[in-house]
Amino acid sequence: MFIGKYYHTLESQGRVSLPKKIREQADTWVITRGLDGGLFLYPQSSYESEISKLEFASVTKKTNRDLVRLFSNEAVEVSPDKQGRIALPEYLIAFASLTKDVVVVGSISKVEIWDMKRYHTYAGGLETQAEEIAEKYDTQQN
Repeated sequence: MFIGKYYHTLESQGRVSLPKKIREQADTWVITRGLDGGLFLYPQSSYESEISKLEFASVTKKTNRDLVRLFSNEAVEVSPDKQGRIALPEYLIAFASLTKDVVVVGSISKVEIWDMKRYHTYAGGLETQAEEIAEKYDTQQN
């Protein structure tokens, strides 16, 4: 399980350090475009599990095909170096508008990497809607 918020610096070579508590949970990771403006980083086994759910979606529906493309076409395997850094592809850095200051956040089954200003803008909007979001959340599984 991934929780917490960590502030790091994106190096000029496109590398970012993963917090020790996070990087110790897997040797190989998959990073891909996320939703809402950040990147999604999964342990390889978790990514494979998520993608396998999409395999059963009907290919006759455009929405299903598009979601598969969003999560797989730009995905790349990464492994932390001896200093605990992963190299981010330039196209994902551009997608997430990452600048020097980034936030690495735990999101239960995955990790997200955000530009710090973008993250705080997004998270600030969530704070103003916290009760409404909680009220709408339905834990019943169909």
